[in-house]
Amino acid sequence: MAASPSTARAINDRLALRLLQQEGPLTAGQLKELTGLSRPTVADLVERLTAAGLIEVAGEVRAQRRGPNAKLYGIVAGRAHLAALDVRTEGVALVVSDLVGGVLAEASLPIADDTGTGPAVEQAVALVERTAKEAGADRLHTVGIGAPGLIDPATGELRDSTGLPEWHRRLVAVLQERLPEARVSVENETNLAALAEQRDGAASDRDTFVLLWLGHGTGAAVILDGTLRRGASGGTGEIGFLPVPGTRGLPSATDCTGGFHSLAGAAAVAQLAAEHGITPDRGADPEAAGAVRAAVSAPGDTAHARFLDTLADRVAVGVASVVALLDPGCVVLGGELGQAGGTELAARVQDRLTTMSPLPVEVRPSTLGGGAVLRGALLTARDHAQDELFGVPGH
Repeated sequence: MAASPSTARAINDRLALRLLQQEGPLTAGQLKELTGLSRPTVADLVERLTAAGLIEVAGEVRAQRRGPNAKLYGIVAGRAHLAALDVRTEGVALVVSDLVGGVLAEASLPIADDTGTGPAVEQAVALVERTAKEAGADRLHTVGIGAPGLIDPATGELRDSTGLPEWHRRLVAVLQERLPEARVSVENETNLAALAEQRDGAASDRDTFVLLWLGHGTGAAVILDGTLRRGASGGTGEIGFLPVPGTRGLPSATDCTGGFHSLAGAAAVAQLAAEHGITPDRGADPEAAGAVRAAVSAPGDTAHARFLDTLADRVAVGVASVVALLDPGCVVLGGELGQAGGTELAARVQDRLTTMSPLPVEVRPSTLGGGAVLRGALLTARDHAQDELFGVPGH
């Protein structure tokens, strides 16, 4: 059945807006070429989107032949302001951007372990309000939050998780109270990192891959056929609880000690580095990332090579489990440790996979590292805002 004229217009408008998001400012002629629409149809949609305040003239392109210069049209970046937060056990990082994702302000704040729930929440919310003001944002349209823990797929809320600060869960509710006009959403940090690697990072050429997060904790995110898979309870990728050889005991429902976390989490890697006499780079966070970076800087050193080989043995256990279950074809080593290990660690892990699994898999280092969570939160906030402002055909 043919689309109604209003639906067709909405589809065309959205197509043009997505192209302007991806490509930057374009002329009407370029929009015609990229969309395949007729010149009158493009002229109508440009007039319609300009009148709606969604696009504006962003410059001109000098005409190749005699005649007036062609106008460049771009999305009105100031139409909405967004915030993205990376909430960690030890603090929060934040960016405020315009509608096209241009960063206007950045900030971070450490929050001590002994800070009470109320004060911790107030400090984090005040940071958001202060940074938004510095960015010139009178109001925030959308706030995207990345946090450790499970997200309830039915409610979209951060579930109560043992070992994680209570202020994480309270923060989402208080932000919504203090920013009543904003849409506030939360997503698991590893899932956001995977979305960022898919869009802007190591997996931009893949529609199926797994991100293995190696940082203070361990986790995994699964992208199958271009779609993030969360699982029935939102727990897809809780690989820290995976029982593995080489640890003492087994993990429990409330403690991942004895699981993969005990092999590849930052504390375990820091201990492994100390056993091999590796001195971490100063100022690294976590310290284990500094040790990995130091070893990678001189992999020919005997102690460094042994450390990297043992670390690769450990990481390969988790990767082999993922490959056996999902056959993703590509695994990205993310987080601060994955980025610190770079191609040196990734190559060692892949070498072990060739003897551990009959399934072909390419192991790649993250290109975004610890910053992937914040990038993923910003991309998600931008998508949500644009879906609302640009309109979704049929809704």
